[in-house]
Amino acid sequence: MGVYNDAIIAGFGGQGVMLIGNLLAYAAMESGLNVTYIPVYGPEMRGGTANCTVVVSDEDIGSPIIKNPLSLIAMNRPSLDKFQPMVQDQGLVIINSSLVDMELADKDRVKTFAVPANEIADKIGNTRMANMVALGAYAAATGIIELDVMQKSLTNVISAHYSHLIPKNAEALAAGAEVIKQAN
Repeated sequence: MGVYNDAIIAGFGGQGVMLIGNLLAYAAMESGLNVTYIPVYGPEMRGGTANCTVVVSDEDIGSPIIKNPLSLIAMNRPSLDKFQPMVQDQGLVIINSSLVDMELADKDRVKTFAVPANEIADKIGNTRMANMVALGAYAAATGIIELDVMQKSLTNVISAHYSHLIPKNAEALAAGAEVIKQAN
C-alpha cells in the first residue's frame, strides 16, 4: 500500500471538528485519493463531544470504520482520554496543548505533538481557527496531504457567505504546519 492514513478527529461540539474532517476529505479527493468521512455527534452538539473519522488511501477502502487509528487529533482532554488508548502503537497524536495537559500524553507508546492551537489562532485573529491550526499540524506530521492542496480546498467547506475568512484559515493551516516543522 502506497498512501494510507486514518484518523479520528475529536473535540467539543463547536470546535470545528467536523469542518476539518470534511476539509481533510476534500483535500484528499483533490489529491486523487480515495477517502471516507464519518461524522459522529450527539444531540448536544455545541459544547458536547463530537468526532469524525477520515480514511485516506490510494487504494480502495474496505471499511470506513476505524477501531485502532493510525492517528488522532485531540482538541480537548475528554477526546484524548477517550481515543488515545485506541491509537496504534507508534501512531501519531496531535494534541491541542492549549486545552490539554501534555503530561496526559502517552509519549512512550505514540508519537505526540503539542500544538498550542488556541494561542496560535488567537495570534492570527480568531480563536475559532484552532481547528485549522491542528489540521495543518496533522498534514505536516503525516505528509498525507500537501498543505497547498488543503488550503485550496477551503473553498469546498467554507460557504461563500464566509469566504472572507478563507485567507485567515489558510494562514492557520500554515501556522499549524510550522509547529511540526519546528519540532522536527
